Amino acid sequence: MLNIVNKPLIGLFLFVITGTAAFAQTGRFQQSVDYKMEVDMNVTSNQYSGTQVLKYTNNSPDTLYKVFYHLYFNAFQPGSMMDERSRSISDPDRRVGDRIIALSPSEIGYLHVNSLTMDGMQVDFEEVETILEVTLPKPILPHSEVEFNMSFVGQVPVQIRRSGRDSSEGVRYSMSQWYPKMANYDEQGWHSNPYIGREFYGIWGDFDVKITIDKSYTLGGTGYLQNPNQIGHGYEDEGVTVPKPTGETLTWHFKAPMVHDFMWAADPKYRHEKVEMENGITVHHLFIPTEETTENWEKLKEYTPKAINFLSEHFGQYPYKQFSVIQGGDGGMEYAMSTLITGGRNLRGLVGVMAHELAHSWFHGVLATNESLYPWMDEGFTSYASSLTMSEIYSPSENPLAGSYSGYYRLVKSGKEEPMSTHSDHYHTNSAYSSAAYSKGAVFLQQMGYIIGADVRDRGMHRYWNTWKFKHPNANDLIRVMEKESGLELDWYKEYFVYTTKTINYGIKEVNPQGDQTDIILERIGLMPMPIDLVITYKDGSQEMVYLPLVIMRGEKAHEAGAPKRILTEDWPWTNITKKITIDRKMNSIKSIEIDPSKRLADVEQENNKVEF
Repeated sequence: MLNIVNKPLIGLFLFVITGTAAFAQTGRFQQSVDYKMEVDMNVTSNQYSGTQVLKYTNNSPDTLYKVFYHLYFNAFQPGSMMDERSRSISDPDRRVGDRIIALSPSEIGYLHVNSLTMDGMQVDFEEVETILEVTLPKPILPHSEVEFNMSFVGQVPVQIRRSGRDSSEGVRYSMSQWYPKMANYDEQGWHSNPYIGREFYGIWGDFDVKITIDKSYTLGGTGYLQNPNQIGHGYEDEGVTVPKPTGETLTWHFKAPMVHDFMWAADPKYRHEKVEMENGITVHHLFIPTEETTENWEKLKEYTPKAINFLSEHFGQYPYKQFSVIQGGDGGMEYAMSTLITGGRNLRGLVGVMAHELAHSWFHGVLATNESLYPWMDEGFTSYASSLTMSEIYSPSENPLAGSYSGYYRLVKSGKEEPMSTHSDHYHTNSAYSSAAYSKGAVFLQQMGYIIGADVRDRGMHRYWNTWKFKHPNANDLIRVMEKESGLELDWYKEYFVYTTKTINYGIKEVNPQGDQTDIILERIGLMPMPIDLVITYKDGSQEMVYLPLVIMRGEKAHEAGAPKRILTEDWPWTNITKKITIDRKMNSIKSIEIDPSKRLADVEQENNKVEF
């Protein structure tokens, strides 16, 4: 029987195996949404009602029996998970604290679905705080499209966190996370996380939104305004506002292509000003003019286009034809094609927050890594990019990332560090989350330049953008891009720096004369291995470098521009605690020996990195 071969069946079997393997390797997919919403806002009651038509395309290989919507405004109610978490965590966000528990019925936020159908069929749904659990009347098959029709009502909470009304600066409405939003389903399944106060993850699609509101209000946010001639308010003639409610309404019609969220803000006092960039991008600024804001917001118009150009040059071309900087919210927060920032800042603070929130347009807006699972790939990379941006457009800095390194070192010394792989809502402290996501995430990219070379890292960032824009990349995707660009293996770097809290600590243990030669013994004290750039400075002012890549890198970085000439390259196995190297120079000719003078290596104890003679 072993000699009997059915060749057609074997061919079919090989086809099935090959096809399965290919699918396993390329099993990523993107769900698709097409929202049409009409909303009526009552500026007296701060309540609104709306309808939503959602065309949902299941591009996954899976049959879906349930779907989930986010109802974010329900977090702003006494006893909510956000409220409980804020009152129980040891270091609550000062903007939230115990404010939610004290909200009156007219101050709370809510978002309720009144009716919902799928392809005309009634569905069963249950509101579980900030999540709407929907049981479908029939499954959504793979690669099929359905249409959901919904009516909903909401109440805008007082400004507490990101969203809300009547902020401390007097902005009437910061409308983010305001509509029932379909949760994302990807290769890991549903992401129906309750809103505790952290990050977001959405589905790309097109938004067509009509907002009816008192005609005294000026609006801005996500999307291109479709009816500027009907609206005025600075979209037809700049600076036109009507400060008093009239009782009459206007309908603002916006369309936003290929975005994963939709934000809008509204105030009767907004001044709207715009800048037309040479590349066709329109930059909108909306702010409330006061003695504290007007001068700096006027100056901001110079910096926002510069930041867009710098970020486009270094991280990938901004893909939309508009960006809006809007006074609102409770600090600074990124949204599709726009940002909300508080306006009463000095100029440097205003430019800095703008640059940071704008940089999110690359990492949150277009690459759109799941922020809940990989906050460091959004906040950290944004911090990295915005630090470089500020150094370029506002105030040159010799070491733009110094603040990020300091933040990471403080986190290590605090004893509160948790792995960067921790879900953003589940960090034990807010400080540990912030330092890991913002500071250590930025260090990750800067240190990547140390490992593979800054120029290679920079090319890798462009490749990352071109490969993964509009595709929700994860940590593995980034590492694979950098591996392809550098030719080195980098899985070890991710595994140590992301999934553990092991730290880098190298030292120069001994320097011994050996006749016409000098022995240098290096020691790995910390638990995380790294390649070493060892720079030797001689008394005549010249410099040379000993380069010690890790064996597990399976190669070495190319010589970096401006770096000293390499006189020796030897692999260092991570299992070896010490490494002895011998250079062909007398010890009395040496002025100093230093591990990584560039300070890109995140060595937590640098006192032992340099010896001088």
